[in-house]
Amino acid sequence: MPKRKTKKTAAKRFKLTGKGKVKRAKAYKSHILTTKTHKRKRKLRKGTLVSDTQSKTIKELLQA
Repeated sequence: MPKRKTKKTAAKRFKLTGKGKVKRAKAYKSHILTTKTHKRKRKLRKGTLVSDTQSKTIKELLQA
């Protein structure tokens, strides 16, 4: 049986925490930043966790 390859696009976007949860960056931080408040942009800097319903799918993409 051949080896499984990691999906590189997923590996660039997601990381696993020590307990196995999936971390991701928040969206809406790439352009049209002049209309967004400082507070909103500051909160977008922090990462967040992927929802439980999608974490199983993403873990399969990350599995080598």
